[in-house]
Amino acid sequence: MPSPSPMVFRVSSESEPAAGATPTTATPDGAARDARQRTAWVFWTGFVLFAALCVSWALASPIFSVPDENAHAVKAIAQVHGEAVGHREPGVRQLVVDLPPSYAVSPQQLCFAFHSNTTANCGFELGDPGGTPWSATWVSTYNPIYYFVVGWPSLIVGGSTGIYAMRVMSALFGALFFAWALQAAVASRRARWMPVAVSFAALPMVVYLNGAINPNGVEILSGLALTVSLLRLLESFGAPQLEPPLMRRGMLWTIVTASAIVLANARALGPLWVVVVVALCLVATGLRPFLAVFRRRSSYAWLAVIAAAGLFSIGWTLIGGSLSGQAQKADAPLVDASFLQGAAYMLRSTPAFAVQALGYFGWFDAPLPGWALWLAIAAVVLVVALALLTARRRELITLVVAIGAALVVPVLVQAYSVHQTGIIWQGRYGLFLYLSVLAVAGWALSRAGGERIGFLSVRATWTIGALLWMFGCLAFVLVLRRYVIGAETPITQMFHHAQWQPPLGWMTLVVFFVVFSAAFFAFIGVLARRAAAAATPAVEQSAPSRIPS
Repeated sequence: MPSPSPMVFRVSSESEPAAGATPTTATPDGAARDARQRTAWVFWTGFVLFAALCVSWALASPIFSVPDENAHAVKAIAQVHGEAVGHREPGVRQLVVDLPPSYAVSPQQLCFAFHSNTTANCGFELGDPGGTPWSATWVSTYNPIYYFVVGWPSLIVGGSTGIYAMRVMSALFGALFFAWALQAAVASRRARWMPVAVSFAALPMVVYLNGAINPNGVEILSGLALTVSLLRLLESFGAPQLEPPLMRRGMLWTIVTASAIVLANARALGPLWVVVVVALCLVATGLRPFLAVFRRRSSYAWLAVIAAAGLFSIGWTLIGGSLSGQAQKADAPLVDASFLQGAAYMLRSTPAFAVQALGYFGWFDAPLPGWALWLAIAAVVLVVALALLTARRRELITLVVAIGAALVVPVLVQAYSVHQTGIIWQGRYGLFLYLSVLAVAGWALSRAGGERIGFLSVRATWTIGALLWMFGCLAFVLVLRRYVIGAETPITQMFHHAQWQPPLGWMTLVVFFVVFSAAFFAFIGVLARRAAAAATPAVEQSAPSRIPS
């Protein structure tokens, strides 16, 4: 296989003339122009490979086996068919939405939920006679944007096929933000560790959620894209200690604005997550770039769009009341508890939430074995530990703040609402914060402090990629096993006595996932090698005087 072309931001042949040749000088504007042209390749390759991982999970997961997918799916279907928030029915606690006959539902569709040894063939087929053409949903008043994006295939096809089509739309929607995050991550001369930092978005739980009808997936990925692109945007505003990115400022504004809009509107807490990302980037780059943003008149149009999206999200939440309902004692632990009681519970549960974020699939009925989690834990610890050991003062402060936010913000958010909602926090809700920590760690390692171990970046990327590849493949097979033969049945029975089969068959999907996952992490390794090759000359040469807008 021929070796790929030079990295998008590499400056080599111009700065290293052959013996006897007349020395030439690479122009920063020319290098930046070449970088902008070639980052499109990074975007599209990242988009296709990441989407393939998400679609694999979309096909491998039984209908409504993903947490809360039944509620989100019926809202999306009803919304695109004209019923935005549902209506009241006597004797039904939640709002009710009407469904087309091809999406008739039954409680029997979740017969396997919470029973880890019950296979997925016990259920009622979506749209079969005997189902009801209406459903109660506890997400009926949620922000409508995500549901319009993923729900439209239900206008064309029905039944299980329609659910799979909607899952694919969700997978593509999230892959867009991953590709933007990766594109922004490598668009700098200081990006040695950024490819591996962003690659943690391929953790099994992230791609699993993104391949389902659940806004949690795109919330995680839009949060990652906002973190990375906002760092690059602020770098473009010329603080002396920052390396200007090799992307047009207009493109960075596009990514920042789109990511902020989707993050703010994915779920009710979206506006808070946008504020958390902005605060984190303020700590990372300092006040000067922020002030420079407000000195440019062209910034105000972008900021106005972001502000309008945030106000829409807040207004919809307040009017719809998605955060104002009072839970009953049976709904969740600690309903009517005090702030301090909620905070204490959350602090004690923080390690459990981290484990959930790594390996609790289904309705908490498909957990990965503890020994399997160590593959991912080793990868995470390696990146964060290296960043903590090498970071200079500002980078170290930023990383500590990011870790603190990932630990403390969920505690404060849940403790504030525990009297009304009880403890409803799950580990997957914090995945966006965990990925932000890893993005900041990669950013810190790629700066001056990390240059001391820069020679390790390529080897570390391939090592971490191998760990994440093994973890992802193991998770895919074990979760499939839970639905095909049951979690307690010997795995060899999958070959001889499969009780349930996903579309295309489980063996075909395993091969598909293993191959595309290997291709994904190989692509990350190639990006890391090229970033390392470009890093040293880029740091030594003078920075461009301005970034085109």
